[in-house]
Amino acid sequence: MSSRLLFLARHGEQADAGTEAPEIGLSARGRRQATLLGERLRGARIDAVHHGPLARAAETAALVAAELPGVPVTVDDRAGDHMPHDTDPAGLPERHVAFLTQFSERDRRDGPRVTAEAVARFATAPASGDVRELVVTHNFLVAWLVRHALEAPERRWIGLNHANCALTVIRYSSAGPPTVVALNDAAHLPPELRATGLPDDYRF
Repeated sequence: MSSRLLFLARHGEQADAGTEAPEIGLSARGRRQATLLGERLRGARIDAVHHGPLARAAETAALVAAELPGVPVTVDDRAGDHMPHDTDPAGLPERHVAFLTQFSERDRRDGPRVTAEAVARFATAPASGDVRELVVTHNFLVAWLVRHALEAPERRWIGLNHANCALTVIRYSSAGPPTVVALNDAAHLPPELRATGLPDDYRF
């Protein structure tokens, strides 16, 4: 039997929450979140760290990896910030309809293709052995992989929001279907660093 334990983390809080510019890195809180995530993962026997190409993901991965000496770190476009599915807005709540209108035709064409490549790379059991990988990515990909693991309807990626540097873990095994081991776990973060990146009405 082979297995992949896939650790997924949304990047830390970005420096300017009002923009999605690719060059925007982390805020001071985001850097602290990333360091604490790395400390949380010290005993997890991570084999590799992968991250998307945007600055906030790259900086998060570097800070996490600083707490995991010797673990290789690679940039991977498949872990980027992509629209995972060209979702039909019919029947969705008004806030979700408005959310979907922000995506361009290119987003709707290229995003699902790259996301499918991410699923093929990360969301499967390896050919042999046991693999433990961390992917530092964005909310959309984490949401899609959770939806995929649970075999939920495709539109359910919308509204699955993940906090900055919270941890989601999915196990893929050659012996059976995926198992969501942990979801949006922020136990490694103090209260003042939890729930950043979530809509206000999701916080408690």
